[in-house]
Amino acid sequence: MSKSRNLAPATTKAHKRPTKALRSALAGCLLAAVALASPASTFAGGRAITISGSTSIFPLMIQLAAAWHKATHEPTPHVGQGTSDVGISEVAAGRVDIGDVSRDPEPGDPEHLVFTKIARDGICMITNPKNDLENLSQEQVQAIFTGQVREWGEVPGAGVSGPIDLVDRIASSGTQDAFQNIFLGPTLKISPSAEAEESNGLVRTKVEHDEDAIGFVSFAFTTGVHTINYQGIQCNLRNAKSGQYQGVRNFWMVTKGPPKGATAKFISWITSPHNATARKIISSQWIPIH
Repeated sequence: MSKSRNLAPATTKAHKRPTKALRSALAGCLLAAVALASPASTFAGGRAITISGSTSIFPLMIQLAAAWHKATHEPTPHVGQGTSDVGISEVAAGRVDIGDVSRDPEPGDPEHLVFTKIARDGICMITNPKNDLENLSQEQVQAIFTGQVREWGEVPGAGVSGPIDLVDRIASSGTQDAFQNIFLGPTLKISPSAEAEESNGLVRTKVEHDEDAIGFVSFAFTTGVHTINYQGIQCNLRNAKSGQYQGVRNFWMVTKGPPKGATAKFISWITSPHNATARKIISSQWIPIH
C-alpha cells in the first residue's frame, strides 16, 4: 500500500472532470430505464404530467404530485427518476414535461430550457455508524475525497482505522456536481478510485454496510448512517434553514421553453408563496424558497 500523507489542505493537481459529452453519455445509459418507468399515462381528466430526473428530488416530488392531485383533482403526475442529467436530456428531447435537476444550470445545457427553482436541499457527508467521526474541516474533506489521505487512522476522531473507501455518485449526478462545487471548490475533483453509485439510496446502502466507507447524500437519505458535522456545524435541516450549515444546493424543475398548460399550473402551485400545502411538504425535509 502506498504511503499516505497527514491531513492537510489539498494542494495536489486536480483530476480532470469528465466532459459534458461524457456526462451526457453516462446519463443516456439510464434513459431507457426511465422511459420505461415513466409512460405518459392518460386519465379521464387528461394526460398526466410526466417527470424524470434527480433521485434527490424524487422523495419531494412524489409528495408534491400526490398533494397536487388531491388539491386540484388533476391526474397525478407520473414521477420517474434517474439523475439530473437524465432529467435534462429527457425534457430537452420532449420525452417528459419536467426534468428534476439538483444542480445549477451549466453553459453546456441544451438551449431553450427554463429552470424554475422550487426548493433548497442540504448535502450531508456520511459514514458507517461504527465510524462516528464528529467533524471535518474543508481542508480535511478535500484531503479525503481527492485521495491524499487514504487511511482512517490518519483522520483525527475516526472510529475505525482501516483504508478509506470513497463512495461517489456517477458523473451525470447533480449531487456529485453540487458536492464538488460546495465542498471541494472549482479545481479539485473527487478521486477516480472512488466507487460511483447511480443514486442517493445506493450510496446510503453502501455506507451502511461498509464501516470504512464515506460518501455524501441528500438530507432525505441519512437514515441508518452517521452524518458528519462540517466545519463545526451539524448537518441538519434546522442549521441549513438558518444559514449556518453551508452544504446547501438548489432544486430545479426544468421545462423545454416556458411551461404551459397543466405543467405551468403545477409549477406555479408548488412555487406560490401562498400555498401552505406545498410549503408544509417542502419544509418537512427541505428548505422553502420563500
